[in-house]
Amino acid sequence: MIDPRGPRFAAWVTTAVLAVVLLTGSTLLLAAQAVVFALGAAGHNPYALLWKRFLRRGPAPELEPQAPLRFAQAVGLTFALIGTVALAAGATTVGLVATAAALSAALLNAAFGICLGCELYLRILRTTSRNANPNGATA
Repeated sequence: MIDPRGPRFAAWVTTAVLAVVLLTGSTLLLAAQAVVFALGAAGHNPYALLWKRFLRRGPAPELEPQAPLRFAQAVGLTFALIGTVALAAGATTVGLVATAAALSAALLNAAFGICLGCELYLRILRTTSRNANPNGATA
């Protein structure tokens, strides 16, 4: 279980980074964000760690499970990798669209606390649980 304020802070930083990528078309910056997403998928988002080390004040008012957030970081990684490869290959439109999709999700999480990747994770979990138990009963 983790304090959700760290991932929200990370979403704000990610939003800023991806906005700069959209404005500059920087393949290198998008690749760096892909590394951050990869670390986040492994449970070590550097932005959230910065928040925890330097900005956190007081105990968490609530805790959330880490698995959905890690999945969301993996989804972000996928979009960042698509964008990085596309920008590097000269497919600017594809690269910027992938970046814009990741930016939209990050902004939605940062501003409103709606984590699309987390929601996708939960829907997949529910669907696979239902398929494993066709009677619809939950464990």
